[in-house]
Amino acid sequence: MNILGIWDGHDAGAALLQDGAVRAAINEERLTRRKLEVQFPTRSIQACLAQAGLPPSAIDLVAVSTTDPAKTLGRWWPGSKERYYAVRRRKLAPGRLAMLTRAVKYRMTEWSPGPLSTTLSRIALRRLVDRHGLGRARLALVDHHEAHAAGAAWASGFNDCAVVTVDGLGDGVSATISTFRERRLQRILASPARASLGVFFEHVTSLLNMRELEDEGKVMALADYASPVADDDNPLLGFVRVRDGVIETNAPGHAQRRPLAAIHWRYANEQFAFMAQRVVERTFVALARDAVRLTGLRRLALAGGVASNVKATRMVRLLPELEDLYVFPHMGDGGLALGAAVLAALGTGEAVCGDLSRLDLGPEYAPPEIEGALTGSRLAAERPDDLPQCVADLLAAGRVVMWFQGRMEYGPRALGQRSVLARPDRPELRDRLNLVLKRRVWYQPFCPSMLESEAPRLLSDWTGSRNRAMTMAFEVGRDHRASLAGVISVDGTCRPQFVPDAETSAFAELLRRARQLWGAAAVLNTSFNIHGEPLVCSPAEAVDVFRRSGADALAIGPFLVHQPAPVAS
Repeated sequence: MNILGIWDGHDAGAALLQDGAVRAAINEERLTRRKLEVQFPTRSIQACLAQAGLPPSAIDLVAVSTTDPAKTLGRWWPGSKERYYAVRRRKLAPGRLAMLTRAVKYRMTEWSPGPLSTTLSRIALRRLVDRHGLGRARLALVDHHEAHAAGAAWASGFNDCAVVTVDGLGDGVSATISTFRERRLQRILASPARASLGVFFEHVTSLLNMRELEDEGKVMALADYASPVADDDNPLLGFVRVRDGVIETNAPGHAQRRPLAAIHWRYANEQFAFMAQRVVERTFVALARDAVRLTGLRRLALAGGVASNVKATRMVRLLPELEDLYVFPHMGDGGLALGAAVLAALGTGEAVCGDLSRLDLGPEYAPPEIEGALTGSRLAAERPDDLPQCVADLLAAGRVVMWFQGRMEYGPRALGQRSVLARPDRPELRDRLNLVLKRRVWYQPFCPSMLESEAPRLLSDWTGSRNRAMTMAFEVGRDHRASLAGVISVDGTCRPQFVPDAETSAFAELLRRARQLWGAAAVLNTSFNIHGEPLVCSPAEAVDVFRRSGADALAIGPFLVHQPAPVAS
């Protein structure tokens, strides 16, 4: 069967399963160039079909998640979510009714789906699907958190495990605990949407004058620079707790902002971030422990937007009662399209191959297309016989190189297809990247990519390689912190990508050359974009960002381009 998963909310996208295997997956932001796109994923659908060489009429089943009233309203009145998107991303002034709008938004998103909202969602989606030439396909509506859980469970590689999902909210729920046994997923507990760890952290992010649903990683990074506050003195710990696998809060999510603001007024920003980060860590650990205790399963799979907090997932990974942990690599709502497709496939009896060991699931461009983009930009390019060696030599000399190779990555991380690279041992390169090239806050750390064989040597808390896609933090051994000085946080941790040593890609070969040149098969790897913009997808976008960024070189397909020298005045 050909099954198309669609997500038409925050970080919209599509994913295609062919005969139970992932054929293509992409998020709409990469194609519309609007970060975390919220509108219907028209271009993602077209891209998935194009990659598979399928006409729309070849799709047998379309799966979409989430039918709660707030999501249904957005399907009938797209302008409502468009305005919120513009205000949230600071593209539009909030206006006089901003506080009222925010309160209504948080109240409405807490409502559970009912027969009316489900029926209205089905009608709206049927019209949208038909408009895209998919009228032959059946339409399946699936639960928000079940889609999160399905993606994590089937991609984990576990025969059986507990599954925990934690996000803001969806379909009246903020978190779930499920079991995965004999290829069957069964929910055993759910936390109500009004008691949401994700919404709590959204409020904290917004109060710090950052963009909720986007800058939570900055809050986590800022927390490292705080003067620590003891748990006994942390007033935020009373906002969220876990009782027997269910999240409880001191007030509904829509009523938490005002008391949080009162506490924020008494503390420096970094201390407020630190205290909120402790809430996330303690809540996640408590949920994980309850999941193991209540299910009797010692392997755990995680998904949902809050699972992007790599400091919290590290604490879960190190729990003594846990045997193994897997974090779904596209853990936020952007991964719902794939989870919905998996659920729909299983509902038809289709066998699903959950292998996500490779995440290069987006578009690829042939050398003639790349050459056309370079020619049109009037950039002089060479075609070296050994591109990995040329790039390694540039990095060794302290240069910053943009790297565009193969199919684009699926998910929020750059994994060696659309990356910006530098030596990992030079803090001055990190600072140049943050302030000049990426144009983002100074305290946000970059990540390393390393060959898997380096991990036991470089990382003091290495526990295995199931999580290769920068989904959790690891502590760098004290003897090796100088060699990774540009990619570690002030607390000595990093968020690494692990590349299998047997991989034959140009990126793996570059890491092997790195070992010869600076003693560690590792590089600084950050996403190929300007901060606030999506990861680049096409050669033309790569060339545009290269010219605007001031990076030293661009390795794109088989070509190497150097930044033109400035014209003398």
